[in-house]
Amino acid sequence: MTSRSLSRRLFLTAAAAAPFLSRYQRLIAAERKRFKIRDVRTMTLQGPSRTYLLVKVLADDGLYGIGEAYGTPGVGVKEQILSMKPGLVGTDPLEIDTIYTLLDEHVRDLSGTRTDGSAHNLMRAASGIEMALWDLAGKALGVPTGTLLGGRFRRRVRVYDHAAPRNMLDKASCREWAQKVKADPAGFTAHKFGFPHTDPATDLARDAANRVLTTRELIDVQRGFENCREALGWDHDIMVHCHWEYDLRTAIEIAEAVAPIKPLWFEDPLQVEYSEEWSKLCQSAHVPICTGENLARRQGFRDFIIHHGCDILHPDLRNSGGFLETRRIADMADAFGLPMANHNTGSQLHTWATCQWAASIRDYLTCETITGAGGWMDQLLLLDGPYIKDGFIEATDKPGLGAEVNPDVAKAHLATGESWWG
Repeated sequence: MTSRSLSRRLFLTAAAAAPFLSRYQRLIAAERKRFKIRDVRTMTLQGPSRTYLLVKVLADDGLYGIGEAYGTPGVGVKEQILSMKPGLVGTDPLEIDTIYTLLDEHVRDLSGTRTDGSAHNLMRAASGIEMALWDLAGKALGVPTGTLLGGRFRRRVRVYDHAAPRNMLDKASCREWAQKVKADPAGFTAHKFGFPHTDPATDLARDAANRVLTTRELIDVQRGFENCREALGWDHDIMVHCHWEYDLRTAIEIAEAVAPIKPLWFEDPLQVEYSEEWSKLCQSAHVPICTGENLARRQGFRDFIIHHGCDILHPDLRNSGGFLETRRIADMADAFGLPMANHNTGSQLHTWATCQWAASIRDYLTCETITGAGGWMDQLLLLDGPYIKDGFIEATDKPGLGAEVNPDVAKAHLATGESWWG
């Protein structure tokens, strides 16, 4: 081998290793300068119908990470975050898995069980802290959070809204709605909504304790969604939304009623927790079954995955355990051929963060958002360029989550008694 070819081989080897070496050098540098958590702060914003609980974790060198825990209806989550602060101060914020695992143990120690309301809200608190730590880690190491989570499978993530016609049973109303969503500047092409829970003959609300639909109601469900599909066409997706209120027989009947419109999924028709009824529904229905927004940790999703209790998992990162825990859920689901999507009723911050997480998931569909309407919530973050474009959110190349809170917007929408977190 000539010296020239040897030099060329060494150059190519060094060039191929450069990205790895660069990251390794950053890790070494971070190891030499040991970070410690100095403070944990919260800030609650008030929207028209819900609150948004933001979390900030500060390191002793001035770096910080931001995330979002559950606001409304998360009563007591803020207090639980602050109760965890003494155990967090002084720890290394880069040891995220260790911190999260110990917070998980804290949940069990305080509640004595993983299923009561206290445990659920403590997990919401732990999830918000965990996501802020990932933002901080990305900033400390100079890479996007999605890269730290294993790498990104896509450059942009699809998002969906809740646009729905005023009256599904009126074709003119459906056409008006379709024209409006197609002209939306955000470019949404996926829409999730349910169906009216009233008796059309009497216009009275259906008994909330009644878990079945009458034949008339089932016919109206079918006709309403067919009107929506006719008006919207096949270039947009529709998701059929429920709230865990039906028995198995009724869920199967609703699935049959909406099957002709080929919904992207049929969401949350049965009770929250796994039972054999979920698996029976999946075996019987001719539409994809989706659930998961109120489940926590791998333990909450395990039976749905192993026993094929759904076709699509739909966690909310503020409930399920944050970035790493939910990534583990996605890896488990991938082994069984189940794709992921995300529930998300959070602020622009949580929508942005969820999409950065979603970019690192191999088999992923779409993320829910209540933002994108052009109000103050779409200006909560300081971003470069449009927030939602053609129904997608871009994966950032900036360190961490690649976004900062706009202080002017946040200060103008502080909840009563709250102050800017500094």
